[in-house]
Amino acid sequence: MILTEQELIEIRRELHQIPEIGMEEFETQKKLISIIKKMNNEWLEFKTWKTATIVHLRGIDETHTVGYRTDIDGLPVTEETGLSFSSKHKGKMHACGHDIHMTVALGILSFFTEQRPNVNMTFIFQPAEENASGGKQLYESGTLDSWMPDEIYAFHDNPGLKAGVIGCRQGTLFAGTCEIHATFTGKSGHAAFPHNANDMVVAGAYFVTQIQSIVSRNVDPIQSGVVTLGHFNAGTTGNVIAGKAQIDGTIRALTQEMNLLIQKRVRKIAESIAESFECEVDLDLHQGGYYPVENNSETTKEFINYMMSTKEVVFEETKPAMTGEDFGFLLSKIPGTMFWLGVDSPYSLHSEHLAPKEEAIMKGVDAMTGYLQARMTKLSKK
Repeated sequence: MILTEQELIEIRRELHQIPEIGMEEFETQKKLISIIKKMNNEWLEFKTWKTATIVHLRGIDETHTVGYRTDIDGLPVTEETGLSFSSKHKGKMHACGHDIHMTVALGILSFFTEQRPNVNMTFIFQPAEENASGGKQLYESGTLDSWMPDEIYAFHDNPGLKAGVIGCRQGTLFAGTCEIHATFTGKSGHAAFPHNANDMVVAGAYFVTQIQSIVSRNVDPIQSGVVTLGHFNAGTTGNVIAGKAQIDGTIRALTQEMNLLIQKRVRKIAESIAESFECEVDLDLHQGGYYPVENNSETTKEFINYMMSTKEVVFEETKPAMTGEDFGFLLSKIPGTMFWLGVDSPYSLHSEHLAPKEEAIMKGVDAMTGYLQARMTKLSKK
């Protein structure tokens, strides 16, 4: 069966009601499998890994495999959209539009279960994009090995684009991210006797201040990088010198090389401050699988050319964004392309009010089935 637009909208609404946090998407996985099992299985098989579901279609030519990935997790956000199909899971919401992502993937999959693809296809319904580098975990588990794609595609919905608009660019689409967790530990004491203590408020303040010099003095101004420290916790009361300071933040950069440079400078600054203040520092720089989403030049050229030359598609070349996405890890291992699908909302991703326009779903399905058909026809002739 090829899913119709109305069927896809109904599926999206069902998925929207059952958001689950990363690696806990048990109900979502059950729902996905129930839909997949209704599809023509003549050349379809699937397997699971934790809450991931991987579907493989045997193509007419089995010498090449094209991958398509969707994320499936929700966020710890209390929904305030007022929709009749709002989340049934208290304190959880598909506030990043992964319900739209899954629905488009199911629409594409249903098409190719009825019209056998020219080459193999692997569809990846991936958990934990938001919180636990699910793409990296899945890849390193070895689950994909026998069905490993030779190239791979994915999209993210974009509230800032009109519904159904396809946006893409050569090079980096999303930044790579890295979490900063720094704990400075010294000796607390009475405010009247500073010489008997070791003030971690001051040490932490120096760390916060010196971090600001990284982008202004270590990053090439032609390139991009962001360092934000959003949490500082130290001390217990006004007349006690703090013996510990906890500081948390994030690094964002458009290339992995730049991300690693910024990480190196953060570490050097933290260690130098610890030496200067004669205290200890515990620094955790956690990047996980959130590499920059760097589009492959060949697949992206093919993708953009197809979208620009197809009259049913509205295409826009987009600028890079400093948002993070763990599809970047998969693109560091497998050449491919990520793109935007417009969903036209006045509210941003992760907002409790986000309500993507559903007419984007079928437009996304049609654009991608058309592109993948064209791409696989070309690959089968090589």
